[in-house]
Amino acid sequence: MSKVSETHWIEDDKIIIKKTHDANVALDDARYARDVTSNAFGSDYKHVGNVDAALVTNWLKEAGIDWSDMHAVREVIKKKLMSSEFAGLRNWQGTW
Repeated sequence: MSKVSETHWIEDDKIIIKKTHDANVALDDARYARDVTSNAFGSDYKHVGNVDAALVTNWLKEAGIDWSDMHAVREVIKKKLMSSEFAGLRNWQGTW
């Protein structure tokens, strides 16, 4: 994802930072990967989708998960990618 803008302001003795990202880049990358990658059976490695770190950070905040809990991070990413809401980020439609 590419950052579109970032604004800063002070509110109640706190610095507020608002970042805006364009997710179309990630969607285009996933679409390209679906068109080009075979992802055939028998492979030990499966590229399941493209997820930007900024998006994962938002998912972890929603779930109340810290980046240091890698097992929980994997589960949050898996749950989000398996949902129909974020299916556009996937380039492999299997389950794992």
